[in-house]
Amino acid sequence: VQLVESGGGLVQRGGSLRLSCAASNFRVDESAIAWYRQFPDRKERAGILCNERNSEIKYYTHSEKDRYTTSRDNVKNVVWLEVNNLKPEDTAVYYCVTQWQGCSSAPLPEDSWSQGTQVTVSS
Repeated sequence: VQLVESGGGLVQRGGSLRLSCAASNFRVDESAIAWYRQFPDRKERAGILCNERNSEIKYYTHSEKDRYTTSRDNVKNVVWLEVNNLKPEDTAVYYCVTQWQGCSSAPLPEDSWSQGTQVTVSS
């Protein structure tokens, strides 16, 4: 099981980005896929949202939910995260992860993380 992420980089304040998470050796509709980010100088990864097998979305972030959307293409075997109206405080390393036990569960040792991609928002 492997997740390969792409789409990060330097973005201006107010801009948008779209991150992709491509799956290998499993189908993205076989697992919930969640998105997390790790802020600079923080050890823990903060959850953003999770895309259930049935495409229902569970938000982990409690503020400004409308800035985050996710979608899935079962044919391309890819899950996307879009973040709009980016702010410097969104600067972080972003990850996607399988959550075989679903969105109500935190990632477990059996789950697979992407390599992470740096997103930097300039002011």
